[in-house]
Amino acid sequence: MKKKYFGTDGIRGRVGEEPITPDFMLRLGWACGTVFSQRSPDKASVLIGKDTRVSGYMFESALEAGLVAAGVNVKLLGPLPTPAVAMMTRSQNAAVGIVISASHNPYYDNGIKFFSGSGAKLPDELELAIEAALAQPVTTVEPSELGKASRLDDAAGRYVEFCKATLPREYSLSGLRLVIDCAHGATYHVAPSVFRELGAQVTVLGAEPDGFNINAGVGSTAPNALAERVREEQADLGIAFDGDGDRVLFVDADGSLVDGDELLYVLAMHRLATGQSDAGVVGTQMSNMGLEIALGEEGLLLARAKVGDRYVRERMVAEGWLLGGESSGHLICSDVTTTGDGIISALQVLRAVVASGKTLRELRSGMKKLPQVLINVPRPEEALDLQGENPVAMACRSVESTLAGKGRLLLRPSGTEPVIRVMVEGEDLSEITQLAESVASALGSA
Repeated sequence: MKKKYFGTDGIRGRVGEEPITPDFMLRLGWACGTVFSQRSPDKASVLIGKDTRVSGYMFESALEAGLVAAGVNVKLLGPLPTPAVAMMTRSQNAAVGIVISASHNPYYDNGIKFFSGSGAKLPDELELAIEAALAQPVTTVEPSELGKASRLDDAAGRYVEFCKATLPREYSLSGLRLVIDCAHGATYHVAPSVFRELGAQVTVLGAEPDGFNINAGVGSTAPNALAERVREEQADLGIAFDGDGDRVLFVDADGSLVDGDELLYVLAMHRLATGQSDAGVVGTQMSNMGLEIALGEEGLLLARAKVGDRYVRERMVAEGWLLGGESSGHLICSDVTTTGDGIISALQVLRAVVASGKTLRELRSGMKKLPQVLINVPRPEEALDLQGENPVAMACRSVESTLAGKGRLLLRPSGTEPVIRVMVEGEDLSEITQLAESVASALGSA
């Protein structure tokens, strides 16, 4: 069955426009509560966390009302990173965890993400079950069966201790000068504590949320402010999170950006050097070919999953590997946590830096990124025939023939907007730009 509401990473959109409205959130809470109460032998418990968007208060209340009406107990966590909600869902033995966040989007967007009791993203079958329940009229259980709501006040402190516990006991970051950019988002009150308590000298950026400034000119989607601050402070490294804290990017001492592909390479090489490596790591269709080449030179494989950290995680489980991630900075180290976690991934990178005695620039130097060109082509949702003699198929075959195994062409429908993403990767930027434009032109006229 095709999903109506759930996209690549939950449900997301502009506040006030369907489905990101209070009445939909009430129905969603009820649908979620109905589905999970039917699957729980005892009274189900649901956790709700959120980022710092002003609309979070409104949707938190609406979800709470729907869940309680379905006979489910609710624990409110307040502002907390997405991976912290995953962790708390496990530790509290909750049936499901809900995050109110639109991740790296501006404040006027919002969305909902779900975690299962194991701390992983919901499988398709449960998302479909929730959508089926959404089609039913909202009813209220008997008054004696109503759920209760309470607030868990020490959730942030528990998460700080969990992050620190992913490193060896007595581990120290003493001597490192870091600039931490919290994107005015959900990490603002936890990330600085984690790095300071581990001994680093920390300068904080983007930690004054007002409900409207999340991701605005700061964070992993706008790293220039961090790069400038790193140079001003003469810091060793800069670390940028996104609004809900599941992504991380780094900035070198000279202000150059280090993306998720490069961080994944650094982590893979550290594990290889310390005898902890699997046969490979999992990336996505968008992972840079330079990562695949660099891993191959060290005898490691790169398995590509669909875009989305849930699909990366599924492929990691299928392969039996412990390391995976996306170019955007969603990195998963499944031997220490269950989902993409910006803070924990940053700690793993810092561990590799400290253990090697080298700079991050030196550690990533073994990987040479190939140029990539990405063009978004507006197009109604419909199947593409890439095997026939139509203009799009012929343009694609021409590009693949030109690349001749030294690059890649990828056409991917967006999970969030009505566009086809055309990505061409290769050794020569000018050439791949022309190739991408030729496919985009064929798509636009088809």
